[in-house]
Amino acid sequence: MNALISVSDKTGIVEFARALHALGVKLISTGGTASLLAGQGLPVTEVAALTGFPEMLDGRVKTLHPNVHGALLARRDVPAHMAALAKHQIDTIDLLVVNLYPFEATVAKAGCTLEDAIENIDIGGPAMVRSGAKNWKDVVVLTDASQYEGVLDELRAGGKISDTTKFALSVAAFNRVSSYDGAISDYLSRIQGDGSHASFPGQANGRFVKLQDLRYGENPHQQAAFYRDLYPAPGSLVMAKQLQGKELSYNNIADADAAWECVKSFDAPACVIVKHANPCGVALGKDVFEAYGKALKTDPTSAFGGIIAFNRPVDLATAQAICKQFVEVLMAPGYTPEALEVFQATKAKQNVRILEIALPPGGATDWDNGRNAVDVKRVGSGLLMQTADNHVLSRSDLKVVSKKQPTAQQLEDLLFAWKVAKFVKSNAIVFCKDGMTMGVGAGQMSRLDSARIASIKAQHAGLSLQGTAVASDAFFPFRDGLDVVVDAGATSVIQPGGSMRDQEVIDAADERGVAMVFSGVRHFRH
Repeated sequence: MNALISVSDKTGIVEFARALHALGVKLISTGGTASLLAGQGLPVTEVAALTGFPEMLDGRVKTLHPNVHGALLARRDVPAHMAALAKHQIDTIDLLVVNLYPFEATVAKAGCTLEDAIENIDIGGPAMVRSGAKNWKDVVVLTDASQYEGVLDELRAGGKISDTTKFALSVAAFNRVSSYDGAISDYLSRIQGDGSHASFPGQANGRFVKLQDLRYGENPHQQAAFYRDLYPAPGSLVMAKQLQGKELSYNNIADADAAWECVKSFDAPACVIVKHANPCGVALGKDVFEAYGKALKTDPTSAFGGIIAFNRPVDLATAQAICKQFVEVLMAPGYTPEALEVFQATKAKQNVRILEIALPPGGATDWDNGRNAVDVKRVGSGLLMQTADNHVLSRSDLKVVSKKQPTAQQLEDLLFAWKVAKFVKSNAIVFCKDGMTMGVGAGQMSRLDSARIASIKAQHAGLSLQGTAVASDAFFPFRDGLDVVVDAGATSVIQPGGSMRDQEVIDAADERGVAMVFSGVRHFRH
């Protein structure tokens, strides 16, 4: 057996090559890899000796040769192919180990230039990978160090690699080349004529890895699967570890994402309860136990069968409280052993899907970690793409437009309400007080209806809206929306502003004696 090794990432390659040599495999290699292996005392044949032609153009040309590609592409079961190899004195290559120039890592670095990017576009590597992967029945193709040990195990056990493994490695190889080419296309098609980078590429190349098939989609008659980004951000839902419970469903995952995105946006201990993609209860507390109790009070009816997310580890007391209600999914950065034991104590609670997810390393305002840089929505035969709504509103951004000035506590409540409204489907109206949602109106065609629904929900939960702060995800087009929330008990309001009738609404606020601030930012969420 002959093995050609040409790797940019040298992780584990010496140990792998040494193991191959011990199994009687002849080693062939290129450039730096050959030098490394020879320096470790391994017998290795340079590719130049195989091709009869030296590497040239600073290593740009070394494997693009019939002696390499003929050795990879020749079918062993086709006599004419083998006769052609014999005629030209070409030995077969039976095992190919290639990983590509680090293009993705290079362009991810700050200050990467076009020249840097171009120099890290691999040519010979992808060509060899494609040749070997095409001829998968005869050639074992490895494109990642994680594959080394499995191949060695099979070689040691039986002296050959199974067709099942070879085909799987071939598919992985084509996927790697596809991803590599996609990354190059994404990067280069962003570059404008003046050298600047556009926000969106001229061609979008989605690169996702399937995590699991799902039982069905939103409805039982739909099929579904769950994918993650090829390079997922830390702190994102796809990085969750399921500790117990039934298999996650399509709707579980969609709702869990909404809950997790909301809860990790808070610095203080927080709890978010989501039902049908909308927060039905959000609260802050001195600890997660208090936050959970407050969040549940907002809308205990909707919380039944909901998704619960925390941004702090769950302790015993909180777990015991949660067990008193029906919950589909529970998410947190961690759990005490005692808390997990509570869910194992009864058979019914063993079905609760418990997920453990690390928070983004930079905290609640680290929007570069754990969130999508781009949001995508499928429409017909196309895509809508936009930068993610990662805007963080600070107190200094607020513009007080009413005669009445908000108190310090009202400002805290307004900022809290605004943060929650960002995660509520538009049209969104959110009543809050003392770090707790008091009424949530979501997804209505009319902002008035959202306001009325929020009031009705508060009444059903036995909560008073007197003295509450209200957030509206978009401006009030008329004063009637403001009148509805003030009639319900609101004494302060935050909204983006920007309506042709802003002054009418401001005058209404002054007339009603409430404080109003403009954020200058809209948060539609469809």
